[in-house]
Amino acid sequence: MYAVLRVRSSFEKSQGQRKTLEQLHITRVNHCSILPINGSVDGMIKKVKHLVTWGEIEPQTLSTLLKNRSSIDGGLDDDLVSEHTEYGTVDEFAEALISGDADFSDMPDLKNLFRLHPPRGGYKGVKKPYKNGGTLGYRGKDINTILEKMLGPEANKGE
Repeated sequence: MYAVLRVRSSFEKSQGQRKTLEQLHITRVNHCSILPINGSVDGMIKKVKHLVTWGEIEPQTLSTLLKNRSSIDGGLDDDLVSEHTEYGTVDEFAEALISGDADFSDMPDLKNLFRLHPPRGGYKGVKKPYKNGGTLGYRGKDINTILEKMLGPEANKGE
């Protein structure tokens, strides 16, 4: 699964690009959406690649996002997951989401959108591609690093 993170505003961008951002569920800067890897998602990302950064999310990072920044009040916990799904823990549910065995709709009120803090240390240039030392574009597994920087202090409350 891709984690798509909006880095730049869509101010003075075309209506088509703004509509694509809405379809990706990333309507504001620092919003992250978890999406399946397929041709239609790749096409939408390509259309707004100058506004977002994306890569493959790892199960541990997705689990931390679900626990700390999910759309469910108080975050997602093991009891809630075991009550509504066949999985016993948030970690198992995150792995099932990534493998495609589960879906966000399996949990009531759970969305694939995460509202995050700006990254600690800031972005490394929002007008340059990642491979040239900037922030934008495809970053592969390195998306997990920037997401961890954006989780904020509440991500470490259990450790």
